[in-house]
Amino acid sequence: MAHIAAIGEVMVELSPFPTADSNGREIMALSFAGDTYNTSVYMARLGLQTDYVTQLGDDPYSAQILQRMRDDNISTDLIKQLPGRSPGLYIIRNRPDGEREFFYWRKEAPARELFATQEAADNLCQQLANCDCVYLSGITLAIIGAASREFLYNSLHKLRQQGVTIAYDSNYRPRLWADKHEAQQAMLSMMKYTDIALLTLDDEQLLWGDDTIEGCKQRYAEFRLRELVLKRGADDAVIITHEGELRVPVPPVQGVVDTTGAGDTFNAGYLAGRLTHKSLEDSAKQGIRCASIIIRHRGAIIDKAVFAKELGA
Repeated sequence: MAHIAAIGEVMVELSPFPTADSNGREIMALSFAGDTYNTSVYMARLGLQTDYVTQLGDDPYSAQILQRMRDDNISTDLIKQLPGRSPGLYIIRNRPDGEREFFYWRKEAPARELFATQEAADNLCQQLANCDCVYLSGITLAIIGAASREFLYNSLHKLRQQGVTIAYDSNYRPRLWADKHEAQQAMLSMMKYTDIALLTLDDEQLLWGDDTIEGCKQRYAEFRLRELVLKRGADDAVIITHEGELRVPVPPVQGVVDTTGAGDTFNAGYLAGRLTHKSLEDSAKQGIRCASIIIRHRGAIIDKAVFAKELGA
């Protein structure tokens, strides 16, 4: 069984729960989410041996997060629990125009200290050396800070030398960075240690002001990327390798409810395909199929039985 570890943050999520209350009072539904965590859930459901790497507290909500992971067959052996701490939190608010906005409380989240020292990074590196692949995102880079990013890069370099594939989704979120320049520099630094880059053209436009395929090819041409995957929403997914460019059509989806987590779920399907020796095209088709299921349901993580049924349909 292929073995992958994802590095990142899981947060407590509060989202509006529909009620008939006419006084404007909100009732919130409790859940847990995070970009690399979402991907981990679906990688495990697709049959990969999946570890999650983060830091949590010793509070009841950290305990619930750990149990959710175990319920989805995600190993929690590499998760540290820090006494007296608790995970970050965010609230989803629905605007009158139907769009959603997010409010975060995460500055004290223990996941920010994952790579606080080179020793901590080296210890984790040793534990990850038996994985086939390590996966992380731009959010992972943003929350740990500049000094810790250098410790992380050193560890990724060592893992890559030992034959571990490094997969990365830039997942650019402006509010997590001091400024755009900092994010750009971190992104380019990370590409030095990346084998499979899973990028979204909307993020490329936001970060670089350029959402063209040719622009992306030129921007990352100097790096030793094995696969550059460009997600373009309802447009063809594009995979660029040393052998050329492959386009994989995205079939139209009826009954779209919520696009939250679509990119995370595509990543799960794609990586599960590549790590089980599927072709580029079949891996992309699996990613597209997984994303098409998610967007027909509310929330990034849907019921396991529902996902399995629709995946097999």
